[in-house]
Amino acid sequence: MALRDKGILVDSELVGEVWPIAQPGTDPVLYGHADISPKGKFPVRSLQTFRITYTVGRFGLDDTGAIRVMLRAMGDSGALQTDNPTGDNYVTATTSSGVPLNVSYSRYGTTPRPRWKSLTIRVAGGFLREGDRIEIVLGDTSKGSPGMRMQSMVEPNFEFKIAADVCAVGHYTPIPNTPNIAIVPGEAVHWRAVLPSLRRAGERFHFGLKAEDKWGNPTAKAQGSFMIETNLPVDGLPDTIDYGPGQRGMLFEGLSVAVIGTLRIIVRDRDGVAVARSHPLVIQDGPYGGYWADLHGQSGESIGIGTSRDYFEFGRNLAFLDALSHQANDFQVNNAFWAHLNELTAEYHEDGRFVTFPGYEWSGNTAVGGDRNVFYRQEGRPIYRSSHALLTDRSDLDMDANDAGLLFERLADEDCVVYAHVGGRYADIAFAHDGTKETAMEIHSAWGTFEWLLTDGFPLGYRSGVVCNSDGHKGRPGASYPGVSTFGAYGGLTCFLTGELTRDSLFDCLRRRHHYGTTGTRMHLEVKARFAQPATLFDSDPNLFPETGRQQVDEVMMGDIVQTAEDNITLSIRAVTQAPIERIEVRNATEVVETLRGYTIDDLGNRIRVLWSGAEYRGRGRDTNWRGRVSFGGANIRRFTKINAWNHERLFEQQSDDTIIFDAITTGNFGGFDAWLDDHQAGEMSVVSNLTSMTVPLAEVGLEDIVAEAGGLERRIKAFRLPEENSCREIETALNIPIAAGRDNPLWICVTTEDGFQAWSSPIYVFK
Repeated sequence: MALRDKGILVDSELVGEVWPIAQPGTDPVLYGHADISPKGKFPVRSLQTFRITYTVGRFGLDDTGAIRVMLRAMGDSGALQTDNPTGDNYVTATTSSGVPLNVSYSRYGTTPRPRWKSLTIRVAGGFLREGDRIEIVLGDTSKGSPGMRMQSMVEPNFEFKIAADVCAVGHYTPIPNTPNIAIVPGEAVHWRAVLPSLRRAGERFHFGLKAEDKWGNPTAKAQGSFMIETNLPVDGLPDTIDYGPGQRGMLFEGLSVAVIGTLRIIVRDRDGVAVARSHPLVIQDGPYGGYWADLHGQSGESIGIGTSRDYFEFGRNLAFLDALSHQANDFQVNNAFWAHLNELTAEYHEDGRFVTFPGYEWSGNTAVGGDRNVFYRQEGRPIYRSSHALLTDRSDLDMDANDAGLLFERLADEDCVVYAHVGGRYADIAFAHDGTKETAMEIHSAWGTFEWLLTDGFPLGYRSGVVCNSDGHKGRPGASYPGVSTFGAYGGLTCFLTGELTRDSLFDCLRRRHHYGTTGTRMHLEVKARFAQPATLFDSDPNLFPETGRQQVDEVMMGDIVQTAEDNITLSIRAVTQAPIERIEVRNATEVVETLRGYTIDDLGNRIRVLWSGAEYRGRGRDTNWRGRVSFGGANIRRFTKINAWNHERLFEQQSDDTIIFDAITTGNFGGFDAWLDDHQAGEMSVVSNLTSMTVPLAEVGLEDIVAEAGGLERRIKAFRLPEENSCREIETALNIPIAAGRDNPLWICVTTEDGFQAWSSPIYVFK
């Protein structure tokens, strides 16, 4: 099937935003109206010029009165400015009567969410009468500016919301109409072929194919005839396809493979050139399939972009997910929107194909517990908000849970699960945690990577699973690119290892922690603990449920809680990936007990990897900006490739034969590059940055990391050597792991692939 643009407006009745209660009058003609030129469709990140003409209403516009043009907080269009007439995003404003104006722009603080960004045009030295006009030119090119830079994500109805303070009292009332345009995808740059990761022989699955523009938007500006090459026979998948114009994706459902093995698909054009290679799909016997989900994101009815209906359409048909939930900030979810979300999850839910969960983000400040995601098994349940910060309906104020402890009390009798996560606020799991409900920690999202949220719980005795989600605000759940502002990472995904794709099965999976998370890729991951003597497996955490069921076993899987009398156990690991495996770290709590690679020191070549990583601190301003250069002391760079360089407009290039310069951002995640050198022995590598530096002879750069610490929250730069080409896409091994007495031994792994993606298994909690 193909998905085409819907172009649906966000319903203002579903948006929790507060305008002044006191207004000059009720008749809309009092406040004027506006129009925009040109209208139509404009490509992402293109430079444009728009003229907004505001016609003054019946009240006039008094001296020092003003109008405001407000933009959504999570849009990343260029920051408007009035100081540099030759720079991007230059703005001017004039009146038809010649009355002077003051024009100023603020990115934050002058208007409430979801429209933090505002351009204020204030009358300064006169007044305006009914029928007078203000002409605002966004991207005024008359003095050399190239125009206004559009945002990086598609939005069928990009709004220039206008409010007027006609009586100069400081209260801005929205005018009755909102000028809007359509922002559309750019040209096709990448093709994506998407498979799930685990099915049983004969079990149904789907395969997705799409073209994306430079910024990750599925684009209709692609077409062609393609050959579908598979290494295993796939029932229901054609050998050739025609990808027609106007499509943003193709979805092939009801497929199956009858034989055991690992399916990989290559999509080739008419000339036989591979345009896309799929994720691996492992076909094996067993009790579980692997089902991929993004259970955390928002739409334009709250702080995000686009409609909630388009959100579900994208997740199912363009991200090719198995499961999805919508998580709006609770203090912005009015009762009409809560009802609408419940209607949507019921409508889109389909056992065996696409599972949805009704839910919301409890968005308390970190001081009272921080962000939590609440997922209900069924529709029609209450919403217990952290506050009514943006809600005028106070009729259900007594249902609020103003701190996380009270939230868990309110949820005690609800059939739900909870995640702790790190967004604008971070969850303080020491302040409040209820393991009977809060089954998982979200350690990666578009906000960055936060392993510490999980590991903080180890000394507290928490036994939580690992999840990753997008927390996307840009209308692309399951394929959430960060764009050019606010976010620093590609959004994550969670794979549920469970018997069937139903709400009941996924809830059981969550409560048993049988899942793993990734930074957005789809790989197959197995982690099992084996015992020489029978061990005790608990159905639930015995610290929370003393009467829980238990059984004697000789093997357990990720997420299980198990008691053994043995001093050593066998940990078996299997990882099957799309890109070559750079390393696998095997961990006991925070200790790395073994590092696995698909190559040895004898395989190393002239390829050096340099990575920067970390964050400023745990709070909202965690972004770390890295600026610097890496020189290889006369060793010429034959080629280099970027890693996790999501913002294409930041400086990151080869400056000379032996030097690379960079301007990058990390938010707990990492970025960097590979450089293939013509000689790895001569000279020395010099890394100079705004945060740390190091110099090391090239001959000493080898298999193990060379690290320069940079303070902050695990900020560092590291370098090591790789093979010229690494073909290892599967590692299967078994390790002997010592078990410490008197405490939990959380055994988990972190997989890193060469293209910069990571995956984490939920820990096996072993104690003796």
